[in-house]
Amino acid sequence: MRNNLKKARNAAGLTHRQMAIMLGIHERYYKAVESGERLGAIWMWDRLEDLFGINQRVLRENHPGTGDSRQIRPDNQQS
Repeated sequence: MRNNLKKARNAAGLTHRQMAIMLGIHERYYKAVESGERLGAIWMWDRLEDLFGINQRVLRENHPGTGDSRQIRPDNQQS
């Protein structure tokens, strides 16, 4: 689970759906990135850094054991 990303989204009062719309991606994909299941595209992390004013390295921190235990898949692989 990427707790820092989740905290930033919640502090901004945004839902998963609103974030997805702002980023121009599917809600399911955004949820997978926030949960740590997907890595996320570089452009997306750049945009998140701009939106929240938080360094993307901080936003990308993955905290093992705080979400599900599914393996992270690169973005170019199908589910």
